[in-house]
Amino acid sequence: MSENKMQRGLKNRHLQMIALGTAVGTGLFYGSTATIAMAGPAVSLSYLVGGIIIFLIVRMLGEMSVEEPVSGSFSHYAAKYWGKFPGFLAGWNYWFLYILVSMAELSAVSIYLGYWFPDLPKWVGVLACLIIITVINLVTVRAYGEIEFWMAGIKISAIVGMILLGSYYIATASLPFPQNFANLWIHGGFFPNGAQGFIMSLAPVLFSFGGIELIGITAGEAENPDKTIPRAINQVIYRILIFYVGTMIILMTLWPWNEVGKEASPFVQIFEGAGFTSMANILNFVVLTAAVSVYNSAIYSNSRMLYGMAKSNNAPKFFEKLSSRGVPVNGILVSSGITLLAAVMNYLLPDEVFMYMMAIVTGAVVISWGLIVLTHLKFREHCKAAGVVPKFKSLFYPFAEYLCLAFLAGILVIMAMMDEMRPAVIVMPIWILAIWIFYRYKKK
Repeated sequence: MSENKMQRGLKNRHLQMIALGTAVGTGLFYGSTATIAMAGPAVSLSYLVGGIIIFLIVRMLGEMSVEEPVSGSFSHYAAKYWGKFPGFLAGWNYWFLYILVSMAELSAVSIYLGYWFPDLPKWVGVLACLIIITVINLVTVRAYGEIEFWMAGIKISAIVGMILLGSYYIATASLPFPQNFANLWIHGGFFPNGAQGFIMSLAPVLFSFGGIELIGITAGEAENPDKTIPRAINQVIYRILIFYVGTMIILMTLWPWNEVGKEASPFVQIFEGAGFTSMANILNFVVLTAAVSVYNSAIYSNSRMLYGMAKSNNAPKFFEKLSSRGVPVNGILVSSGITLLAAVMNYLLPDEVFMYMMAIVTGAVVISWGLIVLTHLKFREHCKAAGVVPKFKSLFYPFAEYLCLAFLAGILVIMAMMDEMRPAVIVMPIWILAIWIFYRYKKK
């Protein structure tokens, strides 16, 4: 095993942008299409409800991360405060989750490139993105942080600009957006599909927020985690309100919700349909950057999770090897290599692969967040017994924990009622059983 050590190379500005970047990705730019189709103009409320729940969960993870900043994050906490199998399950499920997220983001990259290059095979764009981002992650953690800083900056700036521009069009009643706020109710009402449509929309909302917990994973490589992690986490709720709720209000005001299709990002489609071709091209570049950004973070988090699990004997020691620059090179190469399946899937199923990935990712997110909440309950029991007062407390303990668990259970019920997501619910217990068998085999 290498004697090199993980480097604390992520500065406060990196953490802030990583937190911003993970809050805004393909789930907003492309995945919101499914949410809009279900909830209509009420989609802004869907994101508000989901955002409150994820903020509570991230605060729980933040409390543990500040108290014990380690690489591997909640897999380490689950093993330490709950038990060896929960830690094993948390780590491997999270790794699997981010493999799927990686594949979903790569699939989105191919969709966005298709806007400019309709004749380009989707697998070609997938492969090019994979190679470039893998090389970047192999350099240093600072290289990852810098790239993510600028990519997150691009998409955040674009969203703020779109909100300001959209607000201008709404305020001036400028063509080609003549309806203004009437679009929020003249096409079937604010809840066009009733309460059922609104409730069903909460499942794809969960996909949009998947990955925001990455801020806890960065604890092992953050400078001064006692200050930088709380600061980054506390801003999550404001980002959700601005970037998700605010953006959806603008979009639903500018364009009839029932005319938002699936051939491109809703952002691009709206401005292209209004005749702003140059704006549509700029937005397509932004949503492409967003997908690449999330893939960048997925490769980063997967390699760190494998490293953390190897340190706790939950993964082969092969993944504990660090380069001379403190980068878990084997974890990066293996995680990146497996996501090559995205290129294969985009070759075999170019039109359906994103929705399939979205359903399975949502199921894995439910498992991952449920484990964080349950681990936090165990963590608080440990703190109480040891007389320890956490430095960065979560909110509304223990009510928030039970509220979040009830919400996640409700998401599973919703998914079971949806044809496109039901297979993911069926696969979930099989997946947990497979991890348990793998765990028992490892123990022997």
